[in-house]
Amino acid sequence: MSKRDAFLEAACREKVEDFLHFIQLHKDKAEPFDVEEVVQEMPRNQRLTLWGKLGSLLQDVLQELPPERWAQGGEEGMEVESATHVMAVVDGVTLVADVSIKVLEDGDAYNALLEIIHRLHNVLVSLPVSEAPLQLHIHTLCEAWWKKGLKEKEQFGRTAFLISLQKSFTLKKPVSNCPRVWSLHDVLLSLDYTSEENKQIIDLLLQCFHRPNYIRNDDGKRFLVFLFSWNVDFIIIIHGTIKNQLEFYNKTMTTHIMEIYFRAWKKASGDFLEKIESSCIQDFMQNAIFLPRASPVHAKVRQIVSYFHSRKGCNKLDKMLCNLYKPILWKALSVPNFEVRANATLLFTEAFPVHDPEQNNKNIDEAIQKQLDTSLLDDPHPTVRCNAILGVCKILSKCWELLPPTIVTDFLKKLVMELASDSSSPDVRCSVFKCLTIVLDNSLSHPLLERLLPTLKYSLHDNSEKVRIVFLDMLIKVKAVRAAKFWDVCNMDHLLARLAIDSHPVSKRVVDLLFKSFFPVNEAEREWCSRCITLIQMNPMAARKFYQHVHRHTAPTNIIKMMLAIRRAVNSCIQTDCDVSEINDGNKENSEVRHMAVVSSLLEIVVILWRSVEKALKLNKEAQKYTFAKFGNVMSKYFQDERCTVPLIQLASRLSHPAPSCGVLSRLRRMDSGAVPTQYGQLLDCMCSWGLAADILELITDWLTEALPKQGDNTKRKVRIQETVEAKPDLALAYLEYLFSHTLAREKVLALGPQPLKQLHTVLGNWRSVLYAHFSSSAEDPKGPGVETALKVFMHHGRLGAHLQHSSSEGRHYLLSLEDVAAWVAERVLPFLAKRTNEDEEEDEEEEKFQSLAAQITEVSSIITNVNIKLRKANLHVEKRPPKALIEPKEICVGSSQAQEDATTVVLGVVANIFQKIIELLARRLKKEPEEGERLCQSAVPSLAGFLQVAQAWDKAPLSGVFSTLFAVVVVEKRHLLQKITHPEEVITPESVEDMPPLSSILLSVILKSSSLTRAFLTEVSSSFDSEAISSLNELAAVLHVLAVIFGIRAVKTNLCIPFCYRVIYESSVKTLNEILDL
Repeated sequence: MSKRDAFLEAACREKVEDFLHFIQLHKDKAEPFDVEEVVQEMPRNQRLTLWGKLGSLLQDVLQELPPERWAQGGEEGMEVESATHVMAVVDGVTLVADVSIKVLEDGDAYNALLEIIHRLHNVLVSLPVSEAPLQLHIHTLCEAWWKKGLKEKEQFGRTAFLISLQKSFTLKKPVSNCPRVWSLHDVLLSLDYTSEENKQIIDLLLQCFHRPNYIRNDDGKRFLVFLFSWNVDFIIIIHGTIKNQLEFYNKTMTTHIMEIYFRAWKKASGDFLEKIESSCIQDFMQNAIFLPRASPVHAKVRQIVSYFHSRKGCNKLDKMLCNLYKPILWKALSVPNFEVRANATLLFTEAFPVHDPEQNNKNIDEAIQKQLDTSLLDDPHPTVRCNAILGVCKILSKCWELLPPTIVTDFLKKLVMELASDSSSPDVRCSVFKCLTIVLDNSLSHPLLERLLPTLKYSLHDNSEKVRIVFLDMLIKVKAVRAAKFWDVCNMDHLLARLAIDSHPVSKRVVDLLFKSFFPVNEAEREWCSRCITLIQMNPMAARKFYQHVHRHTAPTNIIKMMLAIRRAVNSCIQTDCDVSEINDGNKENSEVRHMAVVSSLLEIVVILWRSVEKALKLNKEAQKYTFAKFGNVMSKYFQDERCTVPLIQLASRLSHPAPSCGVLSRLRRMDSGAVPTQYGQLLDCMCSWGLAADILELITDWLTEALPKQGDNTKRKVRIQETVEAKPDLALAYLEYLFSHTLAREKVLALGPQPLKQLHTVLGNWRSVLYAHFSSSAEDPKGPGVETALKVFMHHGRLGAHLQHSSSEGRHYLLSLEDVAAWVAERVLPFLAKRTNEDEEEDEEEEKFQSLAAQITEVSSIITNVNIKLRKANLHVEKRPPKALIEPKEICVGSSQAQEDATTVVLGVVANIFQKIIELLARRLKKEPEEGERLCQSAVPSLAGFLQVAQAWDKAPLSGVFSTLFAVVVVEKRHLLQKITHPEEVITPESVEDMPPLSSILLSVILKSSSLTRAFLTEVSSSFDSEAISSLNELAAVLHVLAVIFGIRAVKTNLCIPFCYRVIYESSVKTLNEILDL
């Protein structure tokens, strides 16, 4: 029996297993059996018989187990196996039907096959989602039926199209399904747009305009373009969908969208063309004109309209733009609203010339001349003038050779002579220089601009920085296109003067302009040095600025060569046997650097250049070693003039060359007490880089020791200095502040080891007696240290202790010292402060002293609290902080595995006590002297914020009482204010912290800046309600006012979600208040 006879015989219910076996053989690539080959060899009558038998087989198995029951599983386990068996049969029948469609010939009767397709179509509609493979096979079968153009193809094509459309939204890789949808796009032509049955398809079609896989894909784009030609009424719906989605498209997506519109317009005709032009393109034009610039879709609409402008040149497009703009553009250019005029100006200049190509040449010329006569450059609003300048420059660049020379000259003179010096708006001046670069792109404009641009030279000194920047950008463009010599437009002296004094953006552009003039890379190194000396002689400050930017234009190798060339020039100059009369013309370079001022500037430039290649030298050890050797062996010869000292010290610091260290230390010692960091910072950095930080520390320790009041014999240590100078404790503290505020210097100091730092820590601790002495005596010793100095020492003692504990690997010595400071403040200072505050008569100087101490104590409390918090966490590592780590002590983290919980509790109890007393002190000061009290509160705000952050992070007593103190202070102060009210008109619900009483305003402003602090404060409010601590009407009103402020601010700042419980508190409080008032 042949294969086709066997296969035909197996296509029945009785031999269904044989049928499934044949199907399996077909799927097995190793077997030679092929169903398509067998069906193709069958004569017509056998194919009809096969289709009839397969139809009966399919009917039988579907009656036995309909598709609706496949996913249910059934009550008996056997039904699951039956479902698998039925699906295998359906899949086999689908396979045979698919290959049968391929072999169909004209004139074949296929009613039996059509019946099979109908049954399979019904299966496809009711098939569960889990059977994706079978669904795909039937879907492919319906698609093949449509493409073959067989009977009732509309029904099967619609289903195939709908499923393809749905899959393009749900598949993980939907792009692969876009070609399939496009291949079935003709199905839409057979569907009724107005039918209710097709609403699902219409909704899916509109979703395609939301999907990037359609908008970006070529086939998807073709499909979207085709949708514009499906139905005229559908065009409006598509346009509305795109407009609603336009806000969320990025620039790339908008580019694809405008291409879709353009292609749809290009392919349209008749009613479709008219609808696209009037409902879509003209609508975009109107929106581009009338939408405000702040609108999120304005830029997208402009981008779409500009795409049509960029395609100008064909008659069809020019005519369309002329017809669509005619009723709206010319009116918009003269409306009162300046934004509308500005938008219309941009569109008009982009679309220029707006004309109908079907008219004769005379009419076209008249229309263009009328457009050129539009006086937009004289518009009263600067925004319109800016847009007009941009448009005119674009027109000149694009149509230079087409416009009459007189018109071109008039336009440029208007720009250069008038608008470039428009005093009413720097934006207009900016636009002139920015847009002239567009004109420069057309080489035909260069001769005329070469004559006009020199009149702009004073624009380099415009009082607006942005004008100076764009003017220099224009000069760079002039240089690049060789339109003129830039020094003819603006001479060198002006450029150097501006380089010397202007900001970084301006200086950078001047260097861009002058780089090749003063650093000719293609010339010899000797010429580089000669140009450098010339630049120094012309403007030394400009020379320094110039070489700060050189690294952006040339390689590090050239910069090092420049440094060595300067070294050779300086060496030749400082030779002792060098006589000016002996210098010949061949040694002209030496004669130029004879003056020590030039030598000093050359050394400064070496330092600047070295700084720019420092990283490159570190990566190339050989080059670094060579450079160090070249400069190191001549450093001692350079110290011949006071003017050279500063650059030489900086140079020596980079060489790690300690030769001038004695002189540097001597200068540090002779420095005035009021010196600023710019005077001593470089010297301290140099000493640290030379490894001489110990000498600085010794000097600081000596000064602080000598300044202490003498108690018995003091043994002075030896410091390597050259002369004796009086002790300067304030300068010592300034040096210490600088050392610990800069990362590199701090690392050098902390690396010295425990001995010198411990000695300094001890000396700082001894100053505590000086601080206490100032409070014990009303008369101040004029010869002794001042209270401000003592306070600074007190702060540095605590900070240095924290650093030392952090650096210490073992023990709690410095931590105990901090705890001792806390105990001393609580036992000795705070009681004394409270006593002083209650006295009736106080002197102004003593008040100032107490206020300063209050702010310092708050900061010390932050340190101690942080230290003890970190004590709870064993073996906590410490992060390296930025240079201000010492200035902001709350950032210092200290850890110790030996922390004891009891000791921590005691210290934190002291801290909580200190905080409460400080708040009381601030309240008294505000009550007694409001102005001074407010200034004192403001000075404590930064430290208070850090302290509250720490207190909030602490989850146990005693710091949990900190927020209770804050809440009590706020409620009491507000209650006291409410008690003074005598008239109902005086009751005002606060809307912000500024409406609260002074101390409450400051405290709440600190709390509300942090979400975590606000939550902690609201938790305290909740607990106060739970404990019934709010007992009076005034207190309840005070709490309501506080909550009103918090809720009002947090409604604006959406970074905090108020918990539901607090909203309940607020609402219940309002209810309680209403009940009280009704009594």
